[in-house]
Amino acid sequence: MAISPGSSPWLSAVLRVSLRFALAGYSQAMATNETHDPGMKSWVESANDPGTDFPIQNLALCSFEKSHDGHTHDHMGVRIGDQILDVSMLHEAGFFAEGSPGGGDEMIDMCLEIPCWIAIADTPATWPVLRRMLQKFLRADLHVGQQGRRLRQKAMLAATDVKLGPPVSTFNYTDFYASKHHASNVGAMFRPDNPLLPNYTHVPIGYHGRASSIVVSGRDVRRPSGQQSPPDADPKAGPSFGPCKLLDYELELALVVGQRSKLGYPIPMGEVSKHMFGMLILNDWSARDMQKWEYQPLGPFLAKNFATTISPYVVTMEALEPFRVPGPERGGDDPKPLPYLQSAEDWGLDITCEVWLQSAQMREKAAAPVMISRGSFKHMYWTLAQMLVHHASNGCNMMPGDLLGSGTISGPEKSSRGCLLELTWDGNGPDGKPKPRVPVTLPTGETRTFLADGDEVIIKAYCEREGFRRVGFGECRGKIVSGV
Repeated sequence: MAISPGSSPWLSAVLRVSLRFALAGYSQAMATNETHDPGMKSWVESANDPGTDFPIQNLALCSFEKSHDGHTHDHMGVRIGDQILDVSMLHEAGFFAEGSPGGGDEMIDMCLEIPCWIAIADTPATWPVLRRMLQKFLRADLHVGQQGRRLRQKAMLAATDVKLGPPVSTFNYTDFYASKHHASNVGAMFRPDNPLLPNYTHVPIGYHGRASSIVVSGRDVRRPSGQQSPPDADPKAGPSFGPCKLLDYELELALVVGQRSKLGYPIPMGEVSKHMFGMLILNDWSARDMQKWEYQPLGPFLAKNFATTISPYVVTMEALEPFRVPGPERGGDDPKPLPYLQSAEDWGLDITCEVWLQSAQMREKAAAPVMISRGSFKHMYWTLAQMLVHHASNGCNMMPGDLLGSGTISGPEKSSRGCLLELTWDGNGPDGKPKPRVPVTLPTGETRTFLADGDEVIIKAYCEREGFRRVGFGECRGKIVSGV
């Protein structure tokens, strides 16, 4: 069933739930707690594998199609090991109802009437309660009777048998430019004497993207066509129109917005946590030749809006709590952020991000994908909290399910650059002009400076810290197909 933000049952239910908790004066505290206990085990054996992205300490949220009685419906789920827990089925069975053996919770039960995660996202008081209820259902050390065992069996689906959809309904998408390493590298290509513009260290830079072309992992991406600039050797020739020749990926993570904010009212930094629901992987595909021609004076347009791929799982901010770190240290020449962007909390996140590539020829030869870069989200210059607070600082109203892309995640080493535009760049020569690009060499002997048809890009992200279970995001996949 399609859910529209303007449909009255959807809106009234969400607002009713949100209002009750607003009146209760709820505030969310972020801290590690018993739900992060590394000794906790699940009766889903695959969740106890040390290498899994999805232990019981994660409980990443998803959405999938389920058919019964001749109809197909969207169901909400949670990834646990190699299984999907059907949360919607638990709701239908009365697991979350008041007085049920699971404990029950009126607000969660009401939110789950809506077959998407938006109502839960919009109601931060439900987040920790739902997490604990689901962990209780999945824990190995809690014994249940025959009825409980039947419910366990009915509620589990093999992840390989499930058709996943977008994990949240997204009506607004904003992409930021939050890596100083990325901004400096790209700036040096086009402005070698002044690579970083003067506003960069003062304000999180972003642009509004296109939510309608967001697609879930696994869907092919058609090579776009568009205008390209005249050749450098013959600028009077004029622009041309045709398939993109310099197609690129961009390694990103995205914040999923939680509780909505009111139009005209900023989000103070002290209240930002209730507006931060979770995160997912994002690949902001980019047509570099089209971008070069169109980005001045207003910025990205057709070079970006043809497709944005997201991973199918939302990892909640509570699951990521053990991996928070201080934001990046600012250099001696960097200004202190303005007061509205300052926080006493650590909002950096130590998330390892990898990009893997498999060409059509590699698939034909049964060659596995090869990793071409690895970086960490901890190197971002602006934190997600700063991006969100700045986005709403002029009174822009944020909606549950909105996506805030981080921008390309690049680190200080060449091996941590988050796109081919950077990865194949070899700097400028003594004459100030760019040196020839150094292509990426694949195991088949093929080389890439930009993506070819048939190339599949696989982005992975995960967190590891001593004393805690590994928490991962799964994969974000997209294969390039010819646009002709």
